[in-house]
Amino acid sequence: MASLSQEGKFAVIIKNSFLIEDGNPARYRLQEKTDNTDQSKQYRKMTFGVRDRNKPHKTILMVGETGTGKTTLINVMINYMLGVQRNDKVWFEITDDQSDRSSAHSQTSIITVYGFYLQESPIDLTVIDTPGYGDTRGVDLDKQISMSLLSLSKSAEGISEIHAVCLVINATQNRLSDRQRYIFDSVQSLFGKDTAENIVLLFTHSDGATPKKALTAVKEAKVKCAENDKKQPVYFLFNNCQSEAADEDDNEDEEDREQRLKQSWEKSFNGMMQLFEFLKTKDPKSLKMTRDVLQQQKQLEANISNLKARVQITELKQNELKQTQEALEKNKKAVKENKNFEYEAEVSYKKRVDIDTSVAYKATCCTVCQENCHYPGCWWVPWHNLKWCEVMKDEYCTVCTNKCHYSKHIKEAKIYVTKTKTEKRTYENLKKKYDDKIGAGVSVVKKLEEELQELQKEKIKLVNEAFHCVETLQMIALNSVSLYTLQHADFLIKKLKEINEPQKAKKLEDIKKRKEKSATFFDSTEVAVRTVINQFMGGI
Repeated sequence: MASLSQEGKFAVIIKNSFLIEDGNPARYRLQEKTDNTDQSKQYRKMTFGVRDRNKPHKTILMVGETGTGKTTLINVMINYMLGVQRNDKVWFEITDDQSDRSSAHSQTSIITVYGFYLQESPIDLTVIDTPGYGDTRGVDLDKQISMSLLSLSKSAEGISEIHAVCLVINATQNRLSDRQRYIFDSVQSLFGKDTAENIVLLFTHSDGATPKKALTAVKEAKVKCAENDKKQPVYFLFNNCQSEAADEDDNEDEEDREQRLKQSWEKSFNGMMQLFEFLKTKDPKSLKMTRDVLQQQKQLEANISNLKARVQITELKQNELKQTQEALEKNKKAVKENKNFEYEAEVSYKKRVDIDTSVAYKATCCTVCQENCHYPGCWWVPWHNLKWCEVMKDEYCTVCTNKCHYSKHIKEAKIYVTKTKTEKRTYENLKKKYDDKIGAGVSVVKKLEEELQELQKEKIKLVNEAFHCVETLQMIALNSVSLYTLQHADFLIKKLKEINEPQKAKKLEDIKKRKEKSATFFDSTEVAVRTVINQFMGGI
């Protein structure tokens, strides 16, 4: 016999849904209207219903470790929006999972955007789900999630503002796992400081009691979020048993079971009501600052990677200069008598080589400067449209030496590397080289020293530019001590000391100390972060 819901208020939506499992409640999968499987995009979009521009619209971002119950929570939102009651004996789900996706698509579409535009709901809702955060594949995957969010905000159907960032946590936890700390740290580093008041905690698997231990864990981890009048974190409680059948055959008394499921239902729907009331009171936060944060992160990484190569060349030229000076000193008499002689020197040169696929698949390189402008980290911009690469600004590169037009760049599975070779030289050619540059009569040694000074000035400029990127991130990022900053801290500290900038070096050292003291730079993440650091530092 059909239930009231099947015959009445949910008849239309049930007709357009797929039955997952009959029972009490009967479980239905909502049928999406569109499913974006375009592999060139960095996100997947699923739409349920048609957007009504006259309805209030809210956008939320869901973040949480695998197993915390995010998908179940999204299902609770759907049923709350539809006005489903326990006695309706029906339950609607999206039942979407990363594992449902093709392997090819899941490599690029790390986040999923759900558009819930249900005729039966008084509001429209967009949910951005980040199921990849905290994946065991580590830091590289999480960077892709960041760039997926950036791509989404820039797209034609892009999201320009967010009403709430929801951190999903199991209410039974007495401490945040290392992985959770890493997830929340990564997310907070994406947002501007003004977003903290829109970040809330959603505790799942709750028994209705205040999750004191979980709240203590959140405070100890220094998670920034909205606070109530008592300066306590804003949180909402949810149980995860709404779709559990009331007539399962077990040893539990039927009346007791029904009472337990009813209480579970009421707790979760009460939590959802409070969450939606919170959404009404909060102004949305623009993603412009988030875009700025992400842009600065990418430029920081690209600048430091490019800096490494240019510093390496500087040091090789310093070595070449010393060898030349030693040859001039050894042949002082010949120099004085202006006689020719031969000597050897280690000289540097650039060569295009295949990329190590364990580090990256593609790189954006300047063919004029012969430099790697975006490597590693360049993975989604199509080769024929490089003006959209993160290191480009107003169609010109922000990284390479000459700041060349994007049309002078190529994107391939090759990079420039600096190599050395022993080369025989003559004093006659050395003199001619500098005579051609500035005319005769100038000391060769003096000119070489001047050239070295110019290289040192360039090195100082590049190191300070990279430090400026860190400073900018410190100013605009919600989590000012982010893992993105620490990935480059050791390298920058060393170079700042080399160019006699002890105060700036100390500032970065203090940032590292604060991070370690707050216990958010933990062992399980450090291995992954150190791997990235080593990729940048190489032989320096």
